[in-house]
Amino acid sequence: MKKELEPSIYHLYETIRAILLKARNNAYKAVHFHMVSAHWEIGRAIVEEEQAGKERADYGAYLLKNLAERLTTDFDKTFDERELRKVRQFYLLFPIRDALRPELSWTHYRCLLRVKTEAARLWYMHEAANEQWGTRVLDRQINAFYYERLALSTDKNGVKAEAHEHIRKMPASPAEFAKDPLILEFLKLQPNPKLYEKDLEQAIMDHLQTFMLELGKGFAFVARQQCIRTDMNAFYIDLVFYNYLLKCFVLLDLKS
Repeated sequence: MKKELEPSIYHLYETIRAILLKARNNAYKAVHFHMVSAHWEIGRAIVEEEQAGKERADYGAYLLKNLAERLTTDFDKTFDERELRKVRQFYLLFPIRDALRPELSWTHYRCLLRVKTEAARLWYMHEAANEQWGTRVLDRQINAFYYERLALSTDKNGVKAEAHEHIRKMPASPAEFAKDPLILEFLKLQPNPKLYEKDLEQAIMDHLQTFMLELGKGFAFVARQQCIRTDMNAFYIDLVFYNYLLKCFVLLDLKS
């Protein structure tokens, strides 16, 4: 049972709690925007290289193909040829980095790449940031031509009310129950090339309650090093959790 706090101490607790929650939220945003900035920088580097080699026929396609092959080897499929084309398009459609909204993730900007006109694209960007739209909501609003209907309508309040009602009725996505990225500074692990999976696993177990809160909503710990057997093989799952909101198991395979 939680100990009841005196009113003056409780007020201080609420103040500290608000500070910590704000700091954590800012940390999530910072991590997301670092990735957005990285994609913008990559796009700029690709465009500048294409311009430098523009006298060579089909140099752009050759460049992306070779980059994708090497980057896929180093960073899996995160930067395949299709993704590099999107990164290149991102820079061309948003050439001023300071005009980007740091509240939005790379997935938000990937949605915005589908918007044809600059005015609509910028409007969706600012609206998504100001209204704190998730990527599913942004995708829904783009597909429903929300900007265009709002611009043409004489009953703008009615269009807004209809859109808000549709958002309210949208079913929850599994992604909304798990945080991305995870901020794990509480594990107190130092950068180390000799950090092994067993060390990461043990650090999580030592801070299990905090780790579960960091994972997101509705998680319960089930097992560690759970053996899974098939007809041919047996292998081990590092950590097994159950999410009682999603009614499914969540399996973690740790990589150092």
